[in-house]
Amino acid sequence: MQTASTNIGERMGRSQELSDSKRGPVIGGHLCNKSIRDISWLLNIPRSTVSGIITKWKQLGTTTQPPSGRPRHMTGRGQRMLKRTVRRSHQLSAESIAKDLQTWCDLQMSPTTVHRELHGMGFHARAAASKPSITKCNAKCRMPWCKARRHWTLQQYLPDCIVPSVKF
Repeated sequence: MQTASTNIGERMGRSQELSDSKRGPVIGGHLCNKSIRDISWLLNIPRSTVSGIITKWKQLGTTTQPPSGRPRHMTGRGQRMLKRTVRRSHQLSAESIAKDLQTWCDLQMSPTTVHRELHGMGFHARAAASKPSITKCNAKCRMPWCKARRHWTLQQYLPDCIVPSVKF
């Protein structure tokens, strides 16, 4: 028989999760009609933890709980399809992407889900920078300015910079 360690540093902390390799012997000890105190002493696990594992096993039939929360709607394959669609044409709306995924992959998905998944992948909507159009008045003013500087060298364009002289 093993001796229990009296070193408190070797005992499990409150916030740690007990591994499956430790839960199995607890259930095995319970099935061998060992008391909670004996199991706790043999495995060096707190009695409250042993009691909790046994109670959970009696109620659920397993020592692990099912994952909490709703399962994700989009699988890894669907995410790869979505990423490929967005990279192919990045200016599509979430509504049109949702329709495309519905026709190509048979994925019933709302535009909100598409938007949320794209956000999670690192794709974010950005408004394009507005560029003012050249008006007729602006074009008339620019033409003489450009013609006056048509034969300038690079040194004349950038007088403050050191530009190496390159002959073409």
